[in-house]
Amino acid sequence: MPVLALGVFGIITTEMGVVGVLPAMARRLQVAPATAGWLVGVFALTVAVTGPAGVLLASRLRRKTVLAAALAVFAASNALYALSDSFPLVLAFRVLPALFHPVFFALALTAATRLAPPGRSARAATTVFAGVSAGFAFGVPLTSYLADHLGLPAAFWSTAALDLLACAAVLACFPDLPETQHPTYRGQLGILRRPRLWLAVAAVTLLFAAMFSGYGYIAEYLEHVTGLDTSLTGPALMAFGVVMTAGNPVYGRLLERHPLRTVTAYPLLCLALYLLVDAAGPHRVPMLATVLLWGAVHCGGLAVAQSWLARDATDAPEFGNSLFISFSNLGITLGTALGGTVVTTAGPRHLPLVGAALAAAALATVLLRRRLGPGHPRPHETRPATTP
Repeated sequence: MPVLALGVFGIITTEMGVVGVLPAMARRLQVAPATAGWLVGVFALTVAVTGPAGVLLASRLRRKTVLAAALAVFAASNALYALSDSFPLVLAFRVLPALFHPVFFALALTAATRLAPPGRSARAATTVFAGVSAGFAFGVPLTSYLADHLGLPAAFWSTAALDLLACAAVLACFPDLPETQHPTYRGQLGILRRPRLWLAVAAVTLLFAAMFSGYGYIAEYLEHVTGLDTSLTGPALMAFGVVMTAGNPVYGRLLERHPLRTVTAYPLLCLALYLLVDAAGPHRVPMLATVLLWGAVHCGGLAVAQSWLARDATDAPEFGNSLFISFSNLGITLGTALGGTVVTTAGPRHLPLVGAALAAAALATVLLRRRLGPGHPRPHETRPATTP
């Protein structure tokens, strides 16, 4: 599992590291800052649109080979970022790794849960998600630091080396999973006929929209609402990321012991958090303490949402994980768009209320999904795997 977490860390650093160096990228590629922003947007959009199809196509291939190949593509893309000053070429190599991003995540999550001891699957998933938290907490600031002190090429070469290290670790240490019958494409697509699955998808989308409507503008909020000096914003965000990374195992244990209670309580916890942020926002000391609490709550969203959707995809786990990845990215896009609209039209002071409203909608969807009963496939929905 640590091998998979390392791979996830490298992938997140590749995906999000560009955020911290966009001004420098715009200057190097000789484009406007808004145009350079497409290097971030096109990645997320590609993940959201192509995830399920990519995972479906990869579902019949050797898992170890696919995981290593994905990391090799990420390493090659970072090498190109270090060498090229052509915006169209760099943009194309943002699309290419984005095609492999959901494939790696879906297969890594499924592999982690298959390799975990009985009753420890949720904890195994949170170990993989620790790579996400570490990427946000350390990978993104490290990319920015290296770019500032050693130049853009050095920042991207370091990320390429990290991806290559993870690739080598997968080839050397990741076990070949026991052979099972290959799932049919029809069987995997069949889960889309379940109404309860779409309610779970809606809950995932709303939950991520709630999380990122606030998180996407946390620096803006701290600066303009709390009045925090910009020199303190970075350390505050670093502390946020550290708490995120440390909090992942807690949610894994909660999901193993009380899965339904944890999933139901989580959007309620987000709602309470945003109300607290709204109250503490103008006050520096209470708000700094709330930032730590915010990180502790935020880190659970990945594991909670994935666990919830997985209940309705037990017979097609990798395809189900691809839906989680695509719709969580859709939720991120929706949340940041709504948050951005509020910041532009009404100011950042009202951001917590947007997050609270989205969290309430996610809670309602979770409760509605629970009314439909357990998320295990009905007998007539599971068929023996055959060659398509």
